[in-house]
Amino acid sequence: MNPLVIPYPEIDPVLVQLGPFAIRWYALAYIAGLVIGWQIMRRVCEQPPKILSPVKIDDFLLWVALGVILGGRLGYVLFYKPLFYAAHPLAILTLWEGGMSFHGGLLGVVAAILLFAWRNKVDTFMLADLVAIVTPIGLFFGRLANFINGELWGRPSDVAWAMIFPRGGPIPRHPSQLYQAFFEGVVLFAVLLIVWRVFDGRRRPGLPTGTFCFGYGVARIVGELFREPDAHLGYLWGPLTMGMLLSIPLLVFGGWLIARAERRPKLE
Repeated sequence: MNPLVIPYPEIDPVLVQLGPFAIRWYALAYIAGLVIGWQIMRRVCEQPPKILSPVKIDDFLLWVALGVILGGRLGYVLFYKPLFYAAHPLAILTLWEGGMSFHGGLLGVVAAILLFAWRNKVDTFMLADLVAIVTPIGLFFGRLANFINGELWGRPSDVAWAMIFPRGGPIPRHPSQLYQAFFEGVVLFAVLLIVWRVFDGRRRPGLPTGTFCFGYGVARIVGELFREPDAHLGYLWGPLTMGMLLSIPLLVFGGWLIARAERRPKLE
């Protein structure tokens, strides 16, 4: 092994195994993202404008969780392996084996926001803004779980911090999961906090959501430059990967939302 290569810290994806029951880091990442995001939303709603009551936020958590899990799984099935799952439909239920799509999860959460806002007579954009500011937390934990699972590794590299992943062959690679955890999680969360507090995002419905969509689109496209494309998909159009193509609409939609929010007067 190249002495300059950092050894991959092989962490068992299963934290606790009790007979057939297993607690996996991947599942804990989703739980941590949802619980921390839920608590932050409760604190945000204690300040004006009060978008939801604490009880409504508690109810909304279940809607979001279902949107993330169902949308994320169906998105992976449809965007990444439609032929495989068409031939093996029961494999769709094997969530413990991995296979979630952020863009599918995003569509699931959008559906949850629209339905919850309609049912509870809440402004859709203000509810979406609440979700937007906490979503990077879930992305951060999710990317760390990808790293622990030794999946979604990076492209071959000779940088000093390259790693050899157990299922990535003998070639040193970028730890792209950590890059994505930093940019999609830490950096994007910091940007959204600035928008919320400095640019008064709480009184500009749609601005935090637009910032999230645009910021995630940029972070994902940059991250894809270092991430190895899915083996069964490869490059779809020139140097573009599936993750890049799915992020382009987010850039456009996010830019439109930001422009829309800037044109409208602030809430009192």
